[in-house]
Amino acid sequence: MKTTPLMLSAVAAILLAAPAMAVAQVPVQPAGSAAQREALGALDFMDGEWRGQAVVHGPGGAETLTQTERVGSMLGGSIKVIEGRGYAADGLTVFNAMAVLSWDEREGRYRFRSWANGFSGDYRFERTEDGFRWETPAGPNARIEYVATIRNGTWHEVGTFIMEGQPPRQMIEMRLTRIGDTDWPAGGAVPPR
Repeated sequence: MKTTPLMLSAVAAILLAAPAMAVAQVPVQPAGSAAQREALGALDFMDGEWRGQAVVHGPGGAETLTQTERVGSMLGGSIKVIEGRGYAADGLTVFNAMAVLSWDEREGRYRFRSWANGFSGDYRFERTEDGFRWETPAGPNARIEYVATIRNGTWHEVGTFIMEGQPPRQMIEMRLTRIGDTDWPAGGAVPPR
């Protein structure tokens, strides 16, 4: 039997389709691992929409903002997405931050990737008995440590500037009340048709 170009094309098509057919046999699983979903599920108390006040202490003195946070899960519950907004008295957005919280199985720790005020980074984050704590560098030998307590629908968070040789100085304090559930950011996904 003589091999023709048409036969070679048919064999190539079958060989190329075989891996795709094998992959199609694998059942679709939620994104992330069971350990990631479990670690992030332990932080479900953060989920929802929150509103309250934030008092920010800066060089010009204290400023009070209306602060909002919205927190929701994505990728099958293996990450949390957090957005914070601070509004001035006239309703103008003067602060906006975004963060993604995940669990790193290899390192056995949470990862907290944040973007705010033109800065971004992967910061140390730990869950506590009734909230969480995280910190960000704030210059040579300095950091800002944030400690949050979330109980009975109230989110209280304090950010403290800590520098070697100086007493700790409070930078921000926010008190928020949970105002409801949210399907953000997973809700409203683009449908297939």
